[in-house]
Amino acid sequence: MKRPYEPISCALYSEYELAILRAQTLRVSWVDGCGVSHVETLQPENLRTRAQQEFMIAKKADGRRHVLRLDRIRHAEIIESGTRLV
Repeated sequence: MKRPYEPISCALYSEYELAILRAQTLRVSWVDGCGVSHVETLQPENLRTRAQQEFMIAKKADGRRHVLRLDRIRHAEIIESGTRLV
């Protein structure tokens, strides 16, 4: 399921930046490159741009790192407050 990157809004990007700065844990729902849906608890650590695409680098509950393309996120909320980002 290769599709071109669709930039996310600046406001949403800023919300991800704030979640990183505040060390907030997110419940994230996304669709991977093969079209498979996922829901996981992630601790976002950084945002990166590579090849004109934006990515979140996050830590999973088991401590492993995960790189997630931002336009594949369908829903994200801050676990502590239940505030929806997407």
